[in-house]
Amino acid sequence: MASLLITASDVVVTPADAPTRVLSPGFVRVHDGVIAEAGEGPAPGTPDVELADGLLAPGLVDIQVNGYFGHDMADADEAGWHTVVSRLPETGVTAFMPTFITAPVETQAKALRRTRDLLPDLPDGARVLGVHLEGPFLSEKRKGAHNPVHLTDPAPEAIAALLETGLVKLLTLAPERDGALEAIRTLTGAGVLVSVGHSDATAAQVAAAADAGARKVTHIFNAQTGVHHRDPGVAVQALIDDRLSPGLILDLHHVAPEVAALVFRAAPGRVVLVTDAAASAGMPPGTYDLGGEPITMPEQGPPLRADGTIAGSGLRLDEAVGNAIGLGIGTAAAVDAATRVPADLIGRRDLGRIAPGAAADLVWFGPDHRARTTWVGGQRVFGGGS
Repeated sequence: MASLLITASDVVVTPADAPTRVLSPGFVRVHDGVIAEAGEGPAPGTPDVELADGLLAPGLVDIQVNGYFGHDMADADEAGWHTVVSRLPETGVTAFMPTFITAPVETQAKALRRTRDLLPDLPDGARVLGVHLEGPFLSEKRKGAHNPVHLTDPAPEAIAALLETGLVKLLTLAPERDGALEAIRTLTGAGVLVSVGHSDATAAQVAAAADAGARKVTHIFNAQTGVHHRDPGVAVQALIDDRLSPGLILDLHHVAPEVAALVFRAAPGRVVLVTDAAASAGMPPGTYDLGGEPITMPEQGPPLRADGTIAGSGLRLDEAVGNAIGLGIGTAAAVDAATRVPADLIGRRDLGRIAPGAAADLVWFGPDHRARTTWVGGQRVFGGGS
């Protein structure tokens, strides 16, 4: 593969020995799909691509994607997978976790096997990082858009059935369910990131989950106990426990702007921006599917169940980054929350950063913070070059 030299007015870099920062101007040199050099000032040679405005950043990493472009990932056919993988780079996403929400364990296991068989034939586009299972080990009291009929305890045999394909890399559960702490230990031992979510737990129960190995909280403030001065819940522990990374759906609907700013201030360097996108994302208003149930995408706002419950989002991850910057979160911190933090959380230190040795997954944002061009492994998969 030929080398590629990109210069940009601003480049977000993650040095090995320093915090993420913005170089103005900067350059990135790529060789054989890997970043060979990143630095400030004039490029060491004639650039192949010159970006006169906007921002060159690491490719975005979204670890909660239920669906997109009209397809629900849990039951998408091969054509649906091709569409999502090839088009997610339009939103700046270069790596993602398809998310399967609550269903019978047998149904989820079947979906995992089907996904395993599809993966070798996917086209160039966003990398698939494994599967995120959101349920069925959730609380009936905090079910959100999940079907309560299928909610259950994480029995050892259920966990074993889901781990069989090796595709599960993230699992959301409610730690107050019977057997949850043992399940967390089993999952963590198998290399699965465990996240607390859809939970009626106390802060103490969440701390116990972190003691057992949990390291994330799914969409903070949504479908969980919150902040009460005498009865602290999931959200409180997510903000004060340095072991936990709170996921945040920053569409300005799921969480108010002021509360989103609070999350960034309380948990600097730990926030993970996610879309929680449903099949309706990237689509016009209409009726779509989420976990086998219909959802409606309105003209404005997130998709809804028939009872008015928010059901995922229509958010783009580049839009979430832009929203964070608009709230006064620094550019480096906002980008970090959608790149390095999720990548590190799932053990992929080769992704989510512009640094020598990392994969050359890159996105050029325009001044509006929308993706203009996206590269995966140094290959352009969306947009133009300058």
